[in-house]
Amino acid sequence: MTTFDTGLQTLTLTGLRFDANLGILAHEKVEPQPIQVDAELNLGQQPLAPSDDDIMHVLDYRKVRQIIIDECTAEHVNLLETLIGKLAQRLMLLPNVRGVRIKIAKLEIFDDCEVAIRTETGQW
Repeated sequence: MTTFDTGLQTLTLTGLRFDANLGILAHEKVEPQPIQVDAELNLGQQPLAPSDDDIMHVLDYRKVRQIIIDECTAEHVNLLETLIGKLAQRLMLLPNVRGVRIKIAKLEIFDDCEVAIRTETGQW
């Protein structure tokens, strides 16, 4: 391969919104609330174009999206920090993932702002 056959690749999902069971307040323990997840996955050096244009040879973003939703809705979690840590660990297990950056925002906890936690792990 020449130096122009590969490049650094990042898979990004931005603005993924759904309801999750999250929080320590009484109403948060009984009703799900809307969150927004932004995720970046560092895939490191990858071919500039897959050799055979087959989804089986790349990280399928549909799978990444579903993992995010599944991890965030699996059970009630008290702390945003706990949830983001579990999600980061799960995404780091995917093939070719060298690093993960995630932001999870609670969209309706306050009337005048959104509250979010951002974490980064692995290689960047």
